[in-house]
Parts: sequence; C-alpha cells; structure tokens
Amino acid sequence: MSQTTAPATYETLALHGGPQAVPALTGVVEPKVGIEEFLSVAKRFGFTPAALERITQAVSNNDFIGDGPNLARYVTAFPTPPAGEQYEALVREKFDMPFALGVNSGTAALHCACVGVGVGPGTEVIVPALGFLATAMAVAMAGGIPVFCDVDASLQMDPTKIEALITPQTVALAPTHYMSNVCDMDPIMEIARRHQLKVIEDCAQGPGAQYHGRYVGTIGDVGCYSVSAYKIIGGGESGLIVTRDARTFDRIRQCAEAGGLWRPDRFAHPRYDGELFVGANYRMSELEAAVDMVQFGKLDDYCTRYRRVSTRVLRQLQPYREITPQTINDPDGYIGYLLRFFPDTAELAAKIAEALRAEGIPAEHRGPDHAPDWHIARDMMPINLKTGHIPGSSVFDDPRNAACREHGGYTPGQCPVSEDLFGREVYIPLDQWRSEEDCDTIAYGINKVLTAFCTPDPAGKPWLPM
Repeated sequence: MSQTTAPATYETLALHGGPQAVPALTGVVEPKVGIEEFLSVAKRFGFTPAALERITQAVSNNDFIGDGPNLARYVTAFPTPPAGEQYEALVREKFDMPFALGVNSGTAALHCACVGVGVGPGTEVIVPALGFLATAMAVAMAGGIPVFCDVDASLQMDPTKIEALITPQTVALAPTHYMSNVCDMDPIMEIARRHQLKVIEDCAQGPGAQYHGRYVGTIGDVGCYSVSAYKIIGGGESGLIVTRDARTFDRIRQCAEAGGLWRPDRFAHPRYDGELFVGANYRMSELEAAVDMVQFGKLDDYCTRYRRVSTRVLRQLQPYREITPQTINDPDGYIGYLLRFFPDTAELAAKIAEALRAEGIPAEHRGPDHAPDWHIARDMMPINLKTGHIPGSSVFDDPRNAACREHGGYTPGQCPVSEDLFGREVYIPLDQWRSEEDCDTIAYGINKVLTAFCTPDPAGKPWLPM
C-alpha cells in the first residue's frame, strides 16, 4: 500500500501581502569566465612562466566585476559599452564613415558586402586577376559569378580593361588594393558611376593606405578590411566593413548576424520589404574587438613607418634598362611593405633574386611555372573547377546564371599581364622597423646586384614618382 502524504499548508501569497518564499539565495556565484581563462589568454600572448606566476599571485576570481567577464558582443557584465561598439565608433570617426561593422574575418566582410550591394543569382562582379581568392569566392558565396579583370604594371585592376567585361548582368566592381599598393580609383569610380555599378573596395592587404588623401575603403560604396595577425593591424582573425548607405548597411548586418540581435526589436516583423533574409553569424568576439581597438589606434603609425622605409629605399634606386619597377599609383598614400620590380625575363629575375639573397636581402621570385598560388586567378581552384560542396550545388550550375556562364572560371591566357608579371616579378619585404642605415644598405645592395646584371639608364623612369 502506498503512503499518502498530506498536502502542505502554505502561507498567503506574496502577491497578496504574504512573506516571500525566496527572499534571498545563499549559493556562491563563480564567474563562468574567470582567472583560468584569463591566464589561458595570457599564455597565448607569450608571457614567461615567471610572469604568469606573478599574474596568478596578483589576481583571483574575486577581482572580477559582478559575475565576471564574457567575450560576446551582446551580453556584457561591465558598465562600459561593449568593446565591439567602442571599436566601431573609433572606425567611424577615423574613416569619417557613418556606418561600420566588425566581423570575424575579411572573407566574411566581403561576403556581407556582396550581399549588401545586391549580388546574387543572375549577376556578375568584376574582380582583379591578382588578389586573394576571397574576393572572387565572396561573389560566388552570394550566388553571383566573378569575372576576372587583368592588371597593369601596378599589379592592381587595370581600369582600361574594365569596360570590355561589363555586361547587362554586371552589378559591381571589386578592386583589390593588392599587397601594400593602391588601385587607381579615380578612373575605376568614373566607370562605375557611368555604368551605375556599385564598388566594393577590398582593402584586406592595405588598411590605412590612402588614395589622393582618402583612406582606401571610403571611396567606393563599401569598404572591406582584414584585421588579423598577418595583416597591417590585428592580433588574431577579424574583419571590418564600412559604408555610407543605411539600407546597404542593414543588408550587411542581416547577412553578418541573421539572429536579429542588431535590430531595435529583434523578433519584430520586417520594417520594410527586403529587410529580413537568411544570413549567417559573422559576429566579432569581444576579445578580438578589445585587441583590435588598440591595434586600430596604431594604424597610421604603422603605415607611416612602412611608407618612410619604402620611400627611403626607392628614392635611392637607379633606373636600369632591363628593369621595370612596379607602378605606384599614389606615392603619398601607398604603404609599401613589399618592393616589387619586373626584370625583362624570368631567367634574369631568378639570377637577380639569388644574388640579392646572397647579399643579405630576402628577395623572392616565383618563375612562370610556379606552384599554385590562390593570389592569382589562374590558380584559384575553388572558382575555376566550378564545383560546389555537393554535385550540382555550384553557382555555375544555377540556371539563373546561364547568361553569366561564359565568363565563369578562368582559362590560361585569359589575363596575360597578371600571369606574366606574377611569374616574372622579384619582390622584397620591407619591415617598418628598419633604421635609416638599414634602408641605405638595402638600397646599396639592390643597386649593387642590378648593376652587375643590368644596364644603368640615367634617363630611365624613376622607381618612385616625384
């Protein structure tokens, strides 16, 4: 026989004036993210064991505010605004742009930008033949078809080659400020405006560079940056997007954060047609934003030092008949962390690179038969193979792109200048921390080698325009 328990007798509900059943809780709250996580970050920053021990002795979980920190944009335990908001405010002020959004990578930034300007099935975007795969890939991720445009001696998109590629399906141009140089944006913008095309500036390899006094990324309709450990600024992996148009920015945010946390009322019905659509989660963490906020404050100093080093070296280099220096579209605005030039032949380039290395100058040369490199259209296999993540899922299989297919992918010789210069160039990394003496000895070493292999040309084109 089961035992029957008599029902408990309760006091009057607190709602009606009775005592509270739970006036206080006695459990001790420990922060979810506390001293162990902080020390894990400190270890990743490279502190010595002795320094970590001193940190351990100095702080504990009891030193955290409230329930402790977190690394999420929309949940914060601190009285100050989230680091992401502070970071974006700095970007808006620095670049004089009304809208800025931090995301988790430069590729995410490009994808969101493509969505923002209306790239989708049945559309084409003209992208440069030199520049990382991410630019073309972002177009395909948005459902459109990337169309490769050849480059000129600046290694940037050649404005004279753009109009021949424009079709009724073209909706945007995506010039890439490639490897510390800047695109010739005036003619690119003139073409875009005349044909009513949007311009997405890919500034992944050149944040902080300028063109005619304006920061790259602020000239076109949308600017995209990679802010990461292997770019000009950044400590980990993140990206950044800027624009002047409010509706474009809404589309960018919806692509970047389809959970709706960016909206005034997260779960509300659309405020206007086209506001809501399927997106992703490209949010930047608070940890990344906190680091990037500091890094962003150093941007101009970094670029100034690189420019000072490259300018001092280039001003001392002599012209040679067999050498074509890379064209610099804006000597006052480019960054210059790579010095590039083009010997007349690949064989000469190989000899020069070998001799430079022997002199203590870290020169590189690929050669025309170089290994695949996803910085040149010829080798961008995820695009050129026209495959999707499952059979039939590629944008090139989408019947809505039927009118675009003749441009899809890449065939050898399609962009001959990029293939020639990429395989023939000699490039030398220039570090921002080089002293004036270092610059002078590097310039001396380059002149020494080129004089041994080439013919001096006193009347030749200078390496850096005056």
